[in-house]
Amino acid sequence: MRKPLVLLSVCLLVSVTAVFGQNVPDLNPGAAENHHIHKFPVRGWANPSGGGQNLNYHRGGAVIQVAHVVMIFWGPSFSNAASLDSTYASTLQNFRSQFGTNSHYGVITQYYQNLGAGNQFIQLSNLALGTADWFDTSTPPTNVTDADVQAEVNRYLATHAFDGSAVYEVFIPSSSYSSSGNSTSCGGPALSYCAYHGHFTSGINDVKYSIEPYPSCGGCQASGFSDVQNQEHFVCHETREAVTDADLNAWFDRRGNEADDKCAWSPAPFIDGAYGYQYEWSNAVSGCVK
Repeated sequence: MRKPLVLLSVCLLVSVTAVFGQNVPDLNPGAAENHHIHKFPVRGWANPSGGGQNLNYHRGGAVIQVAHVVMIFWGPSFSNAASLDSTYASTLQNFRSQFGTNSHYGVITQYYQNLGAGNQFIQLSNLALGTADWFDTSTPPTNVTDADVQAEVNRYLATHAFDGSAVYEVFIPSSSYSSSGNSTSCGGPALSYCAYHGHFTSGINDVKYSIEPYPSCGGCQASGFSDVQNQEHFVCHETREAVTDADLNAWFDRRGNEADDKCAWSPAPFIDGAYGYQYEWSNAVSGCVK
């Protein structure tokens, strides 16, 4: 009579290990096949802050000490002055230019890397001081795969110097959506994430990047936010995570959740100075802070 219970317990243990042993929290476990990326969950997922469980540093994991953000706007509408997407793009650039020196970014200066030369802490930085942004007027496919995103970043790098301290953030219009395996962002048939960051190897370079799909669905919208404020919220989240966990091997908790995951959607995202933000996990107080 006890054997079925033992088998059930073993199966449950294996299932829990499979879910929480990966650094890719997702409402769709089948979408976790790309282990070089980390996704922003949609509204309604089970918030993982979990009673003050702090982030752990995994020795040898990389952060970006003095970061830059390069914005790649893919699609003709972003450079069309008559389009609302043009204002959307310029507002995101303005957000980026002030974000790295304000208090909402400053909370991550408590995190560091140790690559054998002592602890090297993340610093406040003007995120706009990298190589120039790019307005690519070609039309992206309707379904922008992860391979497409990497190829777009490589097209940028074909004419711009590589910056190892940069996060290359690709923005697509509402007429396109992002996909990762069987899961998609807003606009796709299998919504399970709003954005993601990751890294890939291009030649000898370790490239940090993010896809920022248009927030055109309720699962990726905060109450009272405009479209651009929702996107700022995702830029805030993905940039801080790319800085604190650049190669997905530095700062995350025992369940695999990165700093911004632990405060995603709860407490509610907020607006400061007309820009959209979310709370950030602070080990210093074992909780989410502005």
